[in-house]
Amino acid sequence: MIEIRKVARHELSQVLDLVKQLALFEKAPQEVTVTLEEYERDFEDNIFDALVALDNQKVIGIALYYIGYSTWKGKMLYLDDFFVLPEYRNQKIGEKLFNVIIEEAKEQQCNLIKWQVLDWNTEAQRFYQKYNAIIEKEWWNGKIILL
Repeated sequence: MIEIRKVARHELSQVLDLVKQLALFEKAPQEVTVTLEEYERDFEDNIFDALVALDNQKVIGIALYYIGYSTWKGKMLYLDDFFVLPEYRNQKIGEKLFNVIIEEAKEQQCNLIKWQVLDWNTEAQRFYQKYNAIIEKEWWNGKIILL
């Protein structure tokens, strides 16, 4: 029986492990430089929150998010990382996690849910299309790394 709920502080190390596995899948493992201590601090400061999918207390899926603001749409939930371990895929766990994210956004009175998907990740794109998601292709990402 897979359980989906908000993350507990003691599970953050497992969440970080899945974030690292996601980065490996995305061919960028060297990009994860955040520490567990930063995760714990930022979680306690309500900088982010996460949903976890659990199989016997083992975190097997994550949906890490934070509340932001769109100057065009208002309050939004930004889904930063969404990942299910490969051996648990095709069991509707991602669908359950995503549905709970939608409910969380509604409970938080958000007008928008936003995320990114890689151009080569067609499986993820197909998943989002089931939700009638708009996948924007004309916007380019910008960032400055301050480490």
